[in-house]
Amino acid sequence: MFQEDTLRMVRVLRFLRYLVQWMCTLLRLLHATSYYLLLCLRPAPVLAAENLFLRKQLALYQERNVKPRRATNATRITLVWLARWFDWRQALAVVQPATFIRWHRQGFRLFWRWKSRAGRPPIPVELQALIRQMAHDNPTWGQERIANELLLKLGLRISPRTVRKYMPKRVDRGPGKRVQSQRWTTFVRNHAQAIVACDFCVAIMATFRILYVFVVIEHTTRRILHVNVTAHPTAQWTLQQLREAIPSDHGYRFLIHDRDSIFSRALD
Repeated sequence: MFQEDTLRMVRVLRFLRYLVQWMCTLLRLLHATSYYLLLCLRPAPVLAAENLFLRKQLALYQERNVKPRRATNATRITLVWLARWFDWRQALAVVQPATFIRWHRQGFRLFWRWKSRAGRPPIPVELQALIRQMAHDNPTWGQERIANELLLKLGLRISPRTVRKYMPKRVDRGPGKRVQSQRWTTFVRNHAQAIVACDFCVAIMATFRILYVFVVIEHTTRRILHVNVTAHPTAQWTLQQLREAIPSDHGYRFLIHDRDSIFSRALD
């Protein structure tokens, strides 16, 4: 009963966190929309004056070795007339290439900080101890078996990756008692010809648009079987890509992928 209350509280906190994130995103969109509407209401002389000053600034930057001439009375009158419409000094900026690259890197940092999310909350201490006890009593069980046992017998839905996080690295059965279990490296070496791995790589364009590159590779030869790109990956799209990558008369037996929601249970 305590475990169910704890899991229910964790779900409520996760829902509240997602709700706050959505509200913050909605406020940012409203602020950006209002700012865009204000920019659309700017008069045409303001835009023409800004372009005029920027072109003059570029000309002075390219001809910096030429001594500037004194401004005439007509130029002074034009500057005074344009200054009445907007603050033209805010439109003047001369930056070095290194400064532009630094701004671009800072923009990428802010973008990834906005995209990143906090990790999963820890499970209760009693459940952690139960996972370690099950791994100690059953040394041949892996993370999948322990996760399935918890789901079928106790009704606790836990990811196998979370189970692996709390499993002991070594199982000590006492002096003189060695646990016989096949390691992951041994399994991969023995079944390399029958293993296919797939994963998504993230590519970011210059406009901060995210593209997902799906790659299917053969483990024994490192040969790429299939590559495709999408902006909105789904489980149905991923399953279709695997159908196109792996022929019907294949000899593969194992597919290695992570536990992301894109890889649905239909793949297993």
